[in-house]
Amino acid sequence: MYAFGVCATSLGVVALFKPNVMLWNLGVEPVDKRSHDDYTILFIRMAAMAAFNMGAYYCYMAFHEEKRFFQITVPFRFVTCAVFTALYVDGSAPAGVLGIAIWEGLGALWTAAALRKDEAARYKQ
Repeated sequence: MYAFGVCATSLGVVALFKPNVMLWNLGVEPVDKRSHDDYTILFIRMAAMAAFNMGAYYCYMAFHEEKRFFQITVPFRFVTCAVFTALYVDGSAPAGVLGIAIWEGLGALWTAAALRKDEAARYKQ
């Protein structure tokens, strides 16, 4: 959980200060000049702040071993995986979004497996 938290926090910082990096990571060609009413970069920076905060929450919860928090992340990460996959499949999103969907799905599986392993170890004691 620390790894995900650090990754989300780090990506949040990068995107906050270099929003075009996120476009590039998604497979979207950054545009040098945008019209005054194009809020793409603003939206990326706002999402970056959310990613930074989410990463901080994950780190905090991992430090305090708040398993209930991790349990609730599993279904929501699967929902994120499903929605992002659907956006890619219907042509609304570039391939980079499918990469995020896979990351979220694998993260949900990994978290669920780790929680089951911890629970099984606890019952063996």
